Parts: sequence; structure tokens; C-alpha cells
Amino acid sequence: MSGEKQNEVVWPAGYRINPRHDDLPADLLEAFGKIPVAVAGDCMGRSIGTMGLKSYHGNKIMCGQAVTVRVRPGDNLMVHKALMMAQAGDVIVIDGGGDLTQAVIGGLIRTTAQTKKLGGFVIDGAIRDLAEWAEGDMPVFARGHTHRGPSKEGPGEINVAVAVGGLVVHPGDLILGDLDGVIAIRAPDAAALLPKTLAHLEREAKIRETNLKGTADPERFDAILRAKGLPV
Repeated sequence: MSGEKQNEVVWPAGYRINPRHDDLPADLLEAFGKIPVAVAGDCMGRSIGTMGLKSYHGNKIMCGQAVTVRVRPGDNLMVHKALMMAQAGDVIVIDGGGDLTQAVIGGLIRTTAQTKKLGGFVIDGAIRDLAEWAEGDMPVFARGHTHRGPSKEGPGEINVAVAVGGLVVHPGDLILGDLDGVIAIRAPDAAALLPKTLAHLEREAKIRETNLKGTADPERFDAILRAKGLPV
């Protein structure tokens, strides 16, 4: 739907479907696919990222841009519409209100995501069909799981700002996920953040080397302690 037509639409209460995001450059996405979530988080202030979500697929790294969905807890009508809109590499981020009484996605949606070559899912809610997700080829981070299936009644919204696990996610945000957690990087900030993460990795490699050799400089932390008034 064009932006002009989008502005003309009057949506029923609780419903909205906004256009898909603009794409970030492929080389930028590829580069961030090698950046650990902890490193990105350190470079963004050490206080950003999801809390309370779990990887259900193993250790495959997730990297892609967000298609966001807000659903009524336990309902996945708009998740199916988001699947229709998403393109290869996209990560579907679902604000399910943290509800664990009904699964929002399961094995059938996973199969659709595999066919479309999506980047993965982040869900503040529940999933089911754990044996299928455990095969590991489709990343999924969720608050929990249950065998109980969803309704398909709505309402819901697509490509609006959502919250998952305490993390605000905007449509088109760059989403990174690994065993440490999930983080969102605003699309306009991604290019400037990348060199900072690479420099951080280089610094960590040097520290790791001194740790391995047992030659770490104690002054690194003693100076901080003296600045706080400790007599060290």
C-alpha cells in the first residue's frame, strides 16, 4: 500500500497495517551478523536489550531488520499478515504482552518462515512445537512456551513501535540475537555504530591476550579504585 493511500485509510479501533521498512545495505547487515550482542550492547551504553527472553533454537545468530507486530495476547491473526509482508532476512518482532497462556507461533509458522528465508522471530509471549524449533535453523527468542494454540480474531497492528522484554523496537530496526540476548539498533544509527563495535572487538582481543598470558596490568582497575578514594 502506497504512503498516499495509507494516509487515506481509516483503520478500525485496534488495527493498523503500516508499510514495510526501507532496506539497509546488504553489506552492513552482513557485517553486523558477525557482531556479538554483548559487544553491540557495550557500544550502546550497556543498558539496552531484552530481559527475560530465551533462545529456543540453539546458538544460531540472528541478524535482520524488524517487521513489528502488536497482538492481543494469545492471538496471531496479524502475525499471519506480517508473514505475508515480510521479506527474506526480516525478523518478525511480536509484542504479545508477555502472555504465556497461548502460543502465538508454532511449527506451521516456522515452516512458512523457512520458505520465505526470514531472519527469525522475537516474541514477548509464548511459542509451541519446541521439537521443531530445536532443529536450530530458524532463530526464535520467546518469553516461554505452552502447548495451547492461539486464536485468530485480532485486533493487532503491524509496523508500529512495540516493546518486547523491556526493549523498544521500531519498524526497520536492526535486530541482533544470540545466546546472550536480543538488541535493537535504530536503522539510521547502524552505519555509525559498526566501526565502534569493530574497535571494541579489537580492544577485547588485546585484553584477552594479556589475560591468557597472565600479564594483565593491575593498574587498569587500581586507578579506578583510587579515583573512588580507596587506598590502593
